[in-house]
Amino acid sequence: MDVTGQDSLPATREGGGRMRAGIGTMLGGTLEWYDFTIYGILILYIAETIFPPDEADAALLAAFLLFGVSFLSRPFGGLILGGYSDRRGRKPALLAAVAMMAMATLAIAFIPPYAAIGIAAPILLLMTRLLQGLSAGGEFGTANAFLVEWSTPDRRGLWGSLLSMTVAVGNLLANAIATIVITTLSREQMTSWGWRIPFVVGGALGLIVLWMRVGLVETPVFRDARPIRAKSPQPEWGRKFGRGAIVFGLSVYWTVCFYIFMIYMPTYTRIHAELTATQAAVSNTVASLVIAVLIPLFGGLSDRYGRRPFLLASCIAVMVLTLPAFWLIAAVKSFALVVIIQACFGIAIALYSGPCPALFAELFPTQSRSSWPAVAYALAVAVFGGFAPSFAVWLTQAFDTPVAPAAYVLAAAGVSLAVLLSIGETAHRPIVERWGKG
Repeated sequence: MDVTGQDSLPATREGGGRMRAGIGTMLGGTLEWYDFTIYGILILYIAETIFPPDEADAALLAAFLLFGVSFLSRPFGGLILGGYSDRRGRKPALLAAVAMMAMATLAIAFIPPYAAIGIAAPILLLMTRLLQGLSAGGEFGTANAFLVEWSTPDRRGLWGSLLSMTVAVGNLLANAIATIVITTLSREQMTSWGWRIPFVVGGALGLIVLWMRVGLVETPVFRDARPIRAKSPQPEWGRKFGRGAIVFGLSVYWTVCFYIFMIYMPTYTRIHAELTATQAAVSNTVASLVIAVLIPLFGGLSDRYGRRPFLLASCIAVMVLTLPAFWLIAAVKSFALVVIIQACFGIAIALYSGPCPALFAELFPTQSRSSWPAVAYALAVAVFGGFAPSFAVWLTQAFDTPVAPAAYVLAAAGVSLAVLLSIGETAHRPIVERWGKG
């Protein structure tokens, strides 16, 4: 194993392990994001069932707040599961993450309504959402390290993009199943019991993915680095915090864009563009498909042209388009226009989501590659992303204009753009195995 920074190429006999790593990680990541996204899509029905029914606006805001509160546990998931991954291996942490998500999702499906158990209903929902947050927080850093460490040196962007692709595929799957259920059942059936069906599906899929992940093989990079970690001094804390701050700053824009344009947008278009539930779900599905198709393309291209050009293009495009887009959606009230706008934002999200995971992994050595990016990313999601839908609702109500959420997106884009302009290119550098002397 070369400890000077040169990547390690897995042997030919490990090709099967690489393939299983890609499939197992993608399926698990898809499930993680399916379970998170389905809550946002069905939040109107959840609000009517789990929260007091006498105040619809307050119930919706409470449901969005609960969506955001669950993100507070994500940094702890990154710290606990990410640290476990850096110490004991990527595979056991990935098993724990998917097991937690499967259990929490099944539990949501069977929470009794507020009419039956009162305040216990939202409390139970909060507990399951916190457990999902722990799972998702640990999944990100561990899965990213797992994929990048299994890749070859010239394909880190492509392999890392598979993790981002699972976000889009999970979102796409959630939107597709939600569309089928909403189209098939009546409004009364959806509110009564229909919204629970996608959560049952997610929990069952989770158990299948757990079984599949049992067959994963630990990454060669992690296995070969074990004796190095035992002999090497720990990296300087200042350097780790500095790299973590970069990941945090880059994640601000990433998470705000996703949760505004993919989680909050279906509710926004139903309220301000007067779309039906089916139309909103279809538009979101189209955007998710655009993202899923383009993410690996941009991730692969970033291996050749670098990470920064794609990340910069995404930030600039969103800064130019966001305010006109929000105004047009509310003013024109056209389903076709909403589809076009969401597809455009899907392209922007893909530009960022393709190269970003590889960049995060390239900033850290093996002994910190799961925990530090996971915690930094999870903190950004907890602070800026998880509360983005509820903050968008508050902005709209406080300023009495449907374009108010655009200000939040523009501010996030400005922060990440400034960070991007302050860092160098990482695509063509070898993965750093250790820092310091020794």
